[in-house]
Parts: sequence; structure tokens; C-alpha cells
Amino acid sequence: MYCSELGEQWHAARVEPSLAHLDAASAGRSSRSTVDSITRHLQREAERGAYVAADDQAEALDASRAAIASLIGHSPEELSYRDSARAALRALLNGWALPMSPIVWVGKNEFGPNLAEFERRNFAVRALPDADVYGRIDVDALENMLQFEQPDFIHVCHIGSASGVVQPVEQIVEVAHNAGVPVVVDMAQSVGHVPTVTGADAVYGTARKWLTGPRGVGFVAVRPDALAHIDVFFSESFIAGQLGLGQAVAEVVEIGSDRVYAELAAIGRITRERLNGIGSWEVVEPVDEASALVTLAPPPGWGPSDLHAAKAKLLQSGILVTAAEPWRAPLAGDRSFLRVSPHLDVRREQLDDLANAIRTMGY
Repeated sequence: MYCSELGEQWHAARVEPSLAHLDAASAGRSSRSTVDSITRHLQREAERGAYVAADDQAEALDASRAAIASLIGHSPEELSYRDSARAALRALLNGWALPMSPIVWVGKNEFGPNLAEFERRNFAVRALPDADVYGRIDVDALENMLQFEQPDFIHVCHIGSASGVVQPVEQIVEVAHNAGVPVVVDMAQSVGHVPTVTGADAVYGTARKWLTGPRGVGFVAVRPDALAHIDVFFSESFIAGQLGLGQAVAEVVEIGSDRVYAELAAIGRITRERLNGIGSWEVVEPVDEASALVTLAPPPGWGPSDLHAAKAKLLQSGILVTAAEPWRAPLAGDRSFLRVSPHLDVRREQLDDLANAIRTMGY
């Protein structure tokens, strides 16, 4: 039984999976229509040449750009494509006229590879204080800090790679803008998952996760008032992938993005309720956190190698999840987690199977 009627609809639009796919935070399952839109364009390129084929699809490409822009609160003209979220961040940082050794403030859920991009450019990174034990940024503390010091920008992972906690990005943007500080948001785990119209100065993300678009397509969008300082030039693009992303976004829009967000939040709650406390595994997020990315802390004494062994054992049992090691959020500590990220078509029996599988692990 699906967790909702929408889940049945979502499932029917896709091929039958060969396992319990509980790993949308790595890569979601594209619909048949999304796959078809990609393959049809590859065929057109073979028949008519890549540039002619792209010109033929100009209207569809414009519609795709507009749909994505609407989800993130930007105009189509502000959007540029890259091949991943990390490539989008690199393009943003490479095109930004920042001072020498710029200062960036981040949350403790900051993605490890993002920190590596800051470090290689000699950025001074400062972690913002938490408001609670779950790692939410303390907006009141941030507002107070901004009265005495202003970084060159604030960078926020809307949802981290190793926690389903949703950061209060709109509030962060408001207090930062009151102090004249720009905000950049990493939406890799949030676009298509939770509301992403934030008012931030620049945002970036990827197609392959909660939007269930193709791999190899990322995006970055920069507001016009920041363009005087940021030059994100347009680059060679995977046109078939853009059309596939456009189809994936169109499906979300047709359902209603707010409905999708609400259903995913409900699935997150159902998943946490089902798994918390099973076999000494503990859910890390609040049960009612408004996301479907769920992280489980293993029994005492477990390390990364144990989690990888658990992931491999689950995969052998036909259940796909992720072992989230500390490198994903090094500022948050050195704990490893089992990451479970079901999409709309999760079945309750799949969660039961996962609960039964982890119940006896380590014993």
C-alpha cells in the first residue's frame, strides 16, 4: 500500500523498480516521460545535428527554464545551467568579484565539498551558532552578530546531505539583507522537496535528486542586482538533459508543488515514526520535520565501516539507502548515519521491510 493516492500516481508514471528505492537524496527515479523527452532529443540531434535540433526546441527550452525559475523564485533570464550543483557553485565563486580572503558564514550542516571549494579559494569560513540540538541556524544570534560584523556573504545549505533538518532560509535572508549581506543558498537537497522561493541573492541545485530529473544537469540563478558583481557566463549545455529536467518540473507543477511538498513532509513523518527506536537505531531529526530526508544514528559503537556494511547488506535484501559519513557535514561532528530518503511512491511495506532488516543488525 502506498503512503498516499499521489504515491500511486507517481509510481504509475515510472518503470517498476527492481528494489525498494529509498534514496531520492542521492538520485530520484525519473518518469517515463522524462526519459522519453531525453531520448527523443538525442534522436533529433542524430537526425538533424545538435544545434539545429536545439533551435527546433527553443520554445520547449524556454518553457523548461521558466518552470524551473518559478520553483526557485527567480526569472528565467537569471538562470544558467551546469552539469552539477558543485559545478554551479564553482561557476558562481569563479565569477564573483570578491575581495582577497573573503569571509563566509555557514551553518554547521554545510556540505563538506562546499567547504573544500571555499578552502581552495582561501575563504575564511565561520560556522554560525545553532538554535537547537538539531542544527538549525540561530537566526536571533545571526541578527545580533550582524550588528557588529558583516561577512562578504552567507552560504546556507537549505537541507544538508546528512540531516533532514530544513534551515529557516527566508528568515536568514531577511536579517542578512537588513544588514546589507548577500545570501547564497545550496538547494541541491531542497528543490522539488520543500518550498524554495527564499529571496536569496543566488541559488543553485541539481536535477537528479527530488525533482527526479536526469543526472548531469545543475543550475545556478543570480538576481539582477547582484549581476554587477557576479558574472556567471553561459556554457555548453546538455540540451537533452535540460528538456528532461523541464519535463520533470512540469510534472511537479501539474500536480501542484505545494501538494508535493506536503506529501513529502507527511512521508518523512511516517518514516521517522516507523523507524525510530528500532533495534537501538535513533532518528536524528524531529519526527515532524518538514522533509522526507531521514537520518538514523546507529547503535553505540558503530563506525563508518559498519554503516557501509549495513548499507551493503540492505542492498542485498533489495533496499537502497545511503551511508552518510562525517565528510558530508564535517562541522556538525564526526558521527555517521544511515540516510533514508523515500519519494512519493514509497510503500508502507517497504518501510516495514527496512525496519525489520535493521532491527537485528549489530546483534
